[in-house]
Amino acid sequence: MRGRQEGSSKHGSSSGVVLVAMWLLVPPLLVLIVIKAGFLPQIARFRETGFIKFADKMVHKDLTLVNFYNIQGLDGARWQQQSHDTMKREAAKGYDQPDKMFATNGPKDTSLINSDVAAPIISNLTCDFSNAHSDICRMEGDLRIHGKSATVYVVSASTFRPENSTITVHPYTRKWEKETMSRIREVTMRSMPPAPYSFTIPPRCTARHDVPAVVFSTGGCGSNFFHAMSDLIVPLYITAREYSGGVQLLITDYQPKWVAKFRPILSVLSMYPVIDFDTDTAVRCFPSARVGLESHNRMLGIDPALSRNGYTMMGFRDFLRSTFSLQRPWTSPVSRSSGRKPRLVLVLRRHSRAITNEADVIAAMEDLGFEVVAALPKDVGDMGRFAGVVNSCDVMVGVHGAGLTNMVFLPHSATIVQIIPWGEMTVACRYDFGDPVPDMGLRYAEYEVNADETTLKDKYPRDHPVFTDPGSLHRQGKMWPIFLEGQNVTLDIGRFRRFLQQVYQSVTTE
Repeated sequence: MRGRQEGSSKHGSSSGVVLVAMWLLVPPLLVLIVIKAGFLPQIARFRETGFIKFADKMVHKDLTLVNFYNIQGLDGARWQQQSHDTMKREAAKGYDQPDKMFATNGPKDTSLINSDVAAPIISNLTCDFSNAHSDICRMEGDLRIHGKSATVYVVSASTFRPENSTITVHPYTRKWEKETMSRIREVTMRSMPPAPYSFTIPPRCTARHDVPAVVFSTGGCGSNFFHAMSDLIVPLYITAREYSGGVQLLITDYQPKWVAKFRPILSVLSMYPVIDFDTDTAVRCFPSARVGLESHNRMLGIDPALSRNGYTMMGFRDFLRSTFSLQRPWTSPVSRSSGRKPRLVLVLRRHSRAITNEADVIAAMEDLGFEVVAALPKDVGDMGRFAGVVNSCDVMVGVHGAGLTNMVFLPHSATIVQIIPWGEMTVACRYDFGDPVPDMGLRYAEYEVNADETTLKDKYPRDHPVFTDPGSLHRQGKMWPIFLEGQNVTLDIGRFRRFLQQVYQSVTTE
């Protein structure tokens, strides 16, 4: 019995030793398996959504483990440094598998992480959310932009904080309009802390640019010429003009017709083809970038005090004149004795706010001594050609509407006449096309339609709020359907002629 017990005891002891030895060997074997399989470098090659989700988990795990080690009284920073060093050693082994994330066969990118060979680039990111019209983020350093996922990776950001590691912006300039902004694609900025505190591998560059990037949306109201100029072209000029063409434009909510129409302007602001942000699968690396356009809280306006480069609306109009090769920078009064006539362009509308007696109006203008150019919507639609027509004129006349935006092509000192429709519309109409005029170097006059000149008199009795209290209808949200889309105007020729006589006198001399 003793021999059997002793033998059993020895056997149990040796088995225990074997088990302990095997247990101690398990972690190294697992490490070897991970290294052999190349698991760590492969995390940068997950598909787009997989990469982002994995990156989020890794950042969370990184911070959680640091906090855990700190709580346990251990050196969390030292643990994080060791983890970071381990990842760098693994990535440095040079796994050359095809890039599965963006399906590119480009050369191996040594910027997969900030290595020890070259000094890491320290990035920074700042955002301004105080502007009433637009949010804008500026960044520089190691920036990696992936359009299809609408993500900007800010690598080794000195401005990184856990609470602001992800920032989103809708890059359009009407942020007070919730319905408009709901159509704008969101762009995400993802910041990563500098080494040794980052445990996330950013996507590798597949295209490199040595110029800044500007990201903005054309998905708002850009099909309307007024909004295209006020919401997009003027802010884009403020934002991108300082680069003198050395900037890459990336457009989200890409509208091919809009890009085609404004290509003459875009090609002067940037010497590079515009990139469709939404379909772009490349990871583009830039030294600096802006997401969103700078706006100065005014329609068709630039505030020189807010512009870093002292831009003005007169300067913007000079820029347009140069872009479209317009011939007249200035207009001067026409001598009546010279036989020349001041040239007037009448912008005509259809469907709403149309002049129902336009033939009589044109006749009255010509009788006063103007040379009249009648511009139909199809004429106004050809921006390049119509810019030349407008620049040849001394006066522009039209009922409130997007067509009046073409005043940006008038020569300096020319006159813009806005016909304001019925319905207590003066303040709103003046805000769009009256207030911007002085800064443009133009002169302004307005003609207010009275109750006898609106076609609303054929729809509503005179005791209706349309005539007795239009403001109450504004407050009910009915301004647009009734006073903008619901009326045309039949001008009182005698009354309008007397008004226009004063305009004629102001643009002529003896």
